[in-house]
Amino acid sequence: MKKIYVNEKWCLGCRLCEYNCAFANSGETDMVKALKGKPVKPRIHVEEDGKITYAVSCRHCEDPLCVKSCISGALSKTDGAVKIDKNKCVGCFTCVLVCPYGAISVQEETAATKCELCLSNSCGSPACVKGCPNKAIVYEER
Repeated sequence: MKKIYVNEKWCLGCRLCEYNCAFANSGETDMVKALKGKPVKPRIHVEEDGKITYAVSCRHCEDPLCVKSCISGALSKTDGAVKIDKNKCVGCFTCVLVCPYGAISVQEETAATKCELCLSNSCGSPACVKGCPNKAIVYEER
Protein backbone atom coordinates (compact mmCIF):
# COMPACT_ATOMS: atom_id res chain seq x y z
CA MET A 1 0.00 0.00 0.00
CA LYS A 2 1.16 3.51 -0.74
CA LYS A 3 1.96 5.71 2.26
CA ILE A 4 3.25 9.21 2.91
CA TYR A 5 6.97 9.46 3.64
CA VAL A 6 8.92 12.56 4.62
CA ASN A 7 12.55 13.39 3.88
CA GLU A 8 13.42 15.98 6.51
CA LYS A 9 16.61 16.89 4.61
CA TRP A 10 14.42 18.46 1.92
CA CYS A 11 11.77 20.06 4.14
CA LEU A 12 11.90 23.86 4.02
CA GLY A 13 9.42 24.36 6.86
CA CYS A 14 7.24 26.44 4.53
CA ARG A 15 4.03 24.78 5.79
CA LEU A 16 2.51 24.63 2.30
CA CYS A 17 1.63 21.00 3.06
CA GLU A 18 -0.56 22.23 5.93
CA TYR A 19 -2.36 24.78 3.76
CA ASN A 20 -2.92 22.32 0.92
CA CYS A 21 -4.21 19.71 3.38
CA ALA A 22 -6.59 22.17 5.05
CA PHE A 23 -7.90 23.32 1.68
CA ALA A 24 -8.33 19.78 0.33
CA ASN A 25 -10.39 18.80 3.37
CA SER A 26 -12.41 22.03 3.60
CA GLY A 27 -15.03 21.08 1.04
CA GLU A 28 -14.47 24.40 -0.78
CA THR A 29 -13.40 24.81 -4.39
CA ASP A 30 -11.53 28.09 -3.86
CA MET A 31 -8.50 28.17 -1.56
CA VAL A 32 -9.02 31.82 -0.65
CA LYS A 33 -12.63 31.21 0.40
CA ALA A 34 -11.60 28.09 2.29
CA LEU A 35 -8.74 29.61 4.30
CA LYS A 36 -8.79 33.41 4.34
CA GLY A 37 -9.75 34.76 7.74
CA LYS A 38 -10.39 31.29 9.14
CA PRO A 39 -8.30 29.03 11.33
CA VAL A 40 -6.24 26.64 9.23
CA LYS A 41 -7.09 23.06 10.23
CA PRO A 42 -4.67 20.67 8.51
CA ARG A 43 -4.52 16.96 9.16
CA ILE A 44 -0.74 17.12 8.78
CA HIS A 45 1.50 19.44 10.76
CA VAL A 46 5.08 20.64 10.50
CA GLU A 47 7.36 20.18 13.50
CA GLU A 48 10.60 22.03 14.12
CA ASP A 49 13.45 20.46 16.06
CA GLY A 50 16.41 22.80 16.08
CA LYS A 51 17.48 23.22 12.45
CA ILE A 52 15.38 20.29 11.22
CA THR A 53 11.78 20.63 10.07
CA TYR A 54 9.53 17.78 9.03
CA ALA A 55 5.90 17.03 8.40
CA VAL A 56 4.02 14.71 10.76
CA SER A 57 1.06 12.73 9.47
CA CYS A 58 -0.61 9.42 10.15
CA ARG A 59 1.60 6.47 9.28
CA HIS A 60 -1.32 4.09 8.80
CA CYS A 61 0.37 1.49 11.00
CA GLU A 62 0.12 -2.23 10.30
CA ASP A 63 -1.26 -2.80 13.82
CA PRO A 64 -2.57 0.65 14.86
CA LEU A 65 -2.86 1.39 18.58
CA CYS A 66 -5.40 4.10 17.85
CA VAL A 67 -7.83 1.60 16.32
CA LYS A 68 -7.36 -0.83 19.21
CA SER A 69 -7.93 1.90 21.81
CA CYS A 70 -11.00 3.51 20.22
CA ILE A 71 -13.89 2.82 22.62
CA SER A 72 -16.60 3.79 20.13
CA GLY A 73 -15.31 1.97 17.06
CA ALA A 74 -14.86 5.25 15.20
CA LEU A 75 -11.38 4.31 14.01
CA SER A 76 -10.96 1.47 11.55
CA LYS A 77 -8.48 0.20 9.03
CA THR A 78 -9.81 -0.20 5.50
CA ASP A 79 -7.65 -1.15 2.53
CA GLY A 80 -4.52 -0.33 4.55
CA ALA A 81 -5.64 3.18 5.53
CA VAL A 82 -6.67 4.12 9.07
CA LYS A 83 -9.89 6.13 8.88
CA ILE A 84 -12.09 7.91 11.41
CA ASP A 85 -15.87 8.07 11.37
CA LYS A 86 -16.64 11.42 12.99
CA ASN A 87 -20.25 10.38 13.52
CA LYS A 88 -19.09 7.56 15.81
CA CYS A 89 -16.36 9.51 17.63
CA VAL A 90 -17.43 10.33 21.20
CA GLY A 91 -14.58 12.75 21.85
CA CYS A 92 -12.70 10.74 24.48
CA PHE A 93 -9.47 11.39 22.52
CA THR A 94 -7.81 8.20 23.72
CA CYS A 95 -6.50 7.83 20.17
CA VAL A 96 -4.65 11.14 20.54
CA LEU A 97 -2.99 9.86 23.70
CA VAL A 98 -1.90 6.48 22.32
CA CYS A 99 -0.64 7.52 18.87
CA PRO A 100 3.16 7.18 19.13
CA TYR A 101 3.67 9.69 16.30
CA GLY A 102 1.41 12.52 17.43
CA ALA A 103 -0.53 12.26 14.19
CA ILE A 104 -4.06 12.53 15.58
CA SER A 105 -5.28 15.95 16.61
CA VAL A 106 -8.27 17.65 18.18
CA GLN A 107 -9.68 20.31 15.90
CA GLU A 108 -13.29 20.07 16.91
CA GLU A 109 -14.82 19.74 20.36
CA THR A 110 -16.44 16.42 19.59
CA ALA A 111 -14.19 14.51 17.18
CA ALA A 112 -10.55 13.65 16.54
CA THR A 113 -8.98 14.38 13.15
CA LYS A 114 -6.21 12.64 11.23
CA CYS A 115 -4.76 12.17 7.78
CA GLU A 116 -6.77 9.82 5.60
CA LEU A 117 -4.49 10.12 2.54
CA CYS A 118 -7.10 12.32 0.83
CA LEU A 119 -8.98 9.14 -0.09
CA SER A 120 -12.35 10.59 0.93
CA ASN A 121 -12.04 13.97 -0.76
CA SER A 122 -11.79 14.92 -4.42
CA CYS A 123 -7.97 15.13 -4.59
CA GLY A 124 -7.34 11.53 -5.52
CA SER A 125 -3.92 11.58 -3.88
CA PRO A 126 -2.56 13.41 -0.82
CA ALA A 127 -2.76 17.18 -1.22
CA CYS A 128 0.28 17.66 1.02
CA VAL A 129 2.41 15.76 -1.51
CA LYS A 130 1.09 17.79 -4.44
CA GLY A 131 1.68 21.04 -2.55
CA CYS A 132 5.26 20.38 -1.40
CA PRO A 133 7.53 22.57 -3.56
CA ASN A 134 10.69 20.70 -2.61
CA LYS A 135 9.33 17.15 -2.90
CA ALA A 136 10.13 16.52 0.76
CA ILE A 137 6.83 14.63 1.07
CA VAL A 138 6.26 11.63 -1.19
CA TYR A 139 3.42 9.17 -1.64
CA GLU A 140 4.84 5.79 -2.57
CA GLU A 141 4.98 2.12 -1.77
CA ARG A 142 8.10 0.91 0.00
